[in-house]
Amino acid sequence: MKELQKDIQDETLAQAESQQRALLDSMVEGLLLLDSEGRIQIANRALEKLFSVMTRDISGKTIIEAFRNHELASMTDRLANESQILGFEMELSELQPHWFQVNAAAITDSRGKRHGMIFVFHDLTRLKQLENNRREFVANVSHELRTPLSMIKGYVETLIDGAKDNSEVAGKFLQIIEKHTDRLTFLIEDLLTISKLESGQIILNRQPCDLHLLVGQVIRSLQSHIEERRMLMDNQIPSELCADADADRLEQVFWNLLENAIKYGRSGGCVTISGHRTDKAVHISVKDYCPGIPTDSQGRIFERFYRVDKPRSRDLGGTGLGLAIVKHVVQSHGGEVWIESELDRGTTFHFTLPGK
Repeated sequence: MKELQKDIQDETLAQAESQQRALLDSMVEGLLLLDSEGRIQIANRALEKLFSVMTRDISGKTIIEAFRNHELASMTDRLANESQILGFEMELSELQPHWFQVNAAAITDSRGKRHGMIFVFHDLTRLKQLENNRREFVANVSHELRTPLSMIKGYVETLIDGAKDNSEVAGKFLQIIEKHTDRLTFLIEDLLTISKLESGQIILNRQPCDLHLLVGQVIRSLQSHIEERRMLMDNQIPSELCADADADRLEQVFWNLLENAIKYGRSGGCVTISGHRTDKAVHISVKDYCPGIPTDSQGRIFERFYRVDKPRSRDLGGTGLGLAIVKHVVQSHGGEVWIESELDRGTTFHFTLPGK
């Protein structure tokens, strides 16, 4: 009878421990429990994942032995004199930095005797990345707005100071002012577009879209720039090739890709637009013969405001948002976008769309 009761108690205890472990492992926050000697009793799955220790057993080890982190170990020393530590932020500097907020407390009994410590880790990495992106975005927008505004202000002041009385000079200055006003307009329009795309506010009006006709319309819209650069636009997309897409948004994609090819391609060169149907999608490519994009820049080419050649890009009047818009439009259709580029051999932009 006693053996049966013991078996029932052991089974009940094992079940309780299993439930406790399942509960702890279901937590989003990392949890670490130390005994009175500072050795690890419990580390849940979230903590093991945060510190990349899932492949080894850390039970019974000290914090230094398990994580090699002196900043975290110093918190155990603090808890020897303090009952709790709240809102402590720490960073793990690895290939990809991670930030955590740590809350810790000493575990005591009713008589105040300490039996261990508990740590709860909240992952702040995503919030920190968003904050860094916001700061970078504000800094970039401020810079992009400041340049044309400074130019406009300078020429207006010169006109007020007397240049307006010289019709030839005044006409030239007004053309420059108009150019920079257009630059501001394009920047604001692109900012609004990418903001709506990133927040999912744009509802796509998907319909069967004739890609050959659409590319032809974009080429005609850019004709003056094409002629100025003496370039050839070779539309090789088959006339029967269609995609399930929003024609207006897709026009933005082709416009940005072709305009970039005109700006940065060699004068007198050729830009080839081609496409074909795959098993599940339509594959489009835009090939130019520009100087090419360095390998270390290819992974960032679709970032907002990223420029390979910053001085030249600003001289040519780009907003730095065109390729970011391309990426978001393609992805909002469920497609992918990527590039292939070799220095002095040109660049090919590829993207996919749902077929029709």
